[in-house]
Amino acid sequence: MDALKLIAQDSIKETVPAFNIGDTVRVHVRIQDGNKSRIQMFEGICIAKKHGGISETFTVRRVAHGVGVERVFPIHSPSVDKVEVVRQGRVRRAKLYYLRGKVGKAAKVKSKFN
Repeated sequence: MDALKLIAQDSIKETVPAFNIGDTVRVHVRIQDGNKSRIQMFEGICIAKKHGGISETFTVRRVAHGVGVERVFPIHSPSVDKVEVVRQGRVRRAKLYYLRGKVGKAAKVKSKFN
């Protein structure tokens, strides 16, 4: 078990992005196109954070052309370049899975600062 912890310590990022559930975040993801790499942004509401330590993940949801798109990102992945908070949300739940059933304005999260 100690060997696994040693391997995991090398992969953990020193600066973990500070964001909470309900925040609108912009995730900069490194995409590999053949032998070139580029940065692609995915912006949406953070609806869940799971696990902890090296296997910590967060789920981001956005609606693109009327279709809900969710992506799960590992926080300590080298492909996640950075996570920036666009807007802070005020929520009372740890998981916002109820947003999947909402449409339009009902699917919005109130802003923390009015």
